[in-house]
Amino acid sequence: MLSLRDFWRRHRRKIFVSAGVFGSGYLLYKLYGAHRRRLDALETELAVQRENEELIKAQMQAHFENIQMISDTITLPHAMHYLSCRIAEDLDLSQLLERLIQGKGQPNTLTNSEKLELWDRLKILSFTRMALSIWATTMLSLYVKVQVNILGRVLYIDIARSLGSSNMMESRDVVDREDQQKFLGSIDFLSQHGIPSLVSDMELATKEVLKGKQLRDFFNNKALHETIMQILNTFMSTGSPHSWVKYMMPEAIESHTAASSSVDPVPLDTIGLGQLMAEARAVLTSAEFGNILEISLKAVVDTLVELMGAKFGGGNLTSGVPLAKLLPQIAHTCPYLFEELGKNQFIQTIKGIPEVERFFTLLYANVSSA
Repeated sequence: MLSLRDFWRRHRRKIFVSAGVFGSGYLLYKLYGAHRRRLDALETELAVQRENEELIKAQMQAHFENIQMISDTITLPHAMHYLSCRIAEDLDLSQLLERLIQGKGQPNTLTNSEKLELWDRLKILSFTRMALSIWATTMLSLYVKVQVNILGRVLYIDIARSLGSSNMMESRDVVDREDQQKFLGSIDFLSQHGIPSLVSDMELATKEVLKGKQLRDFFNNKALHETIMQILNTFMSTGSPHSWVKYMMPEAIESHTAASSSVDPVPLDTIGLGQLMAEARAVLTSAEFGNILEISLKAVVDTLVELMGAKFGGGNLTSGVPLAKLLPQIAHTCPYLFEELGKNQFIQTIKGIPEVERFFTLLYANVSSA
């Protein structure tokens, strides 16, 4: 017993120090273990988050490419074909040409004043049809891109929300499927409703530009290019700013989702047709869109003038031809603007413009982060 007391008295400091060191080491070990487990859990959480983000991006890209494919293979070709038929119907030049041909073969059937009147009408309608075809082709091509980007953002939200939902059965479409179809189908508004006023307004602009030009005046590449651009600029500057949007979409849209709200309450995070159309209108009336529209129109006119020069051959259009000789070629060239997309060099020209590509890249990025 005395030896234990002596041992304790002699070594108690060492015992306390050893116990403290052991206790501290054990505590540090436990703290390190807890910290390691928290780090492992955090790394696992971050890995899952990264995996989900990659999955969202992959699915978003797949959905975006799917909509792009639908618009390029179905929506835009259908709209272009329908519009081409309407323009050919509303700006039919065949009767004028037949009467002029008949008058040339049978000189006594038309008086000089009647011939001049027919030629003047052919001049106005030929340039009206060309300018309108250029504007409509360009607008349809750009408008369908606007639709794709807006729906791309909607699909991004839908995918992100469904992946983040603990109950996949509760997942629902952000945009009602019927509203999606109506939104994509709104590209036909121009052909169904906008054409009559568009033809009338484009014809007024054409008359304004061509009023001083005679049938014997010589036109070369430069003169033709300047004349078409003057018609387009006169048309675009007529009326209030962005008044041309009325040809592309109605003033007001009644959403299918909103209309059904009296039966089933509409979730707050559901986007209706009206909101989609409002976003599309906001894009069309933006200064940035106005800039790419101007660039695209000029590029299409450049391509068209080059095509007409090649059709004439021999450099005739470079040196110049009388306006009367140019008019039949204008009528013959207009249908090329509505060729199927695989062969349509005008649509390909628009797609290849760097400013246009940059605009839609930024537009998709902006709406995706909204």
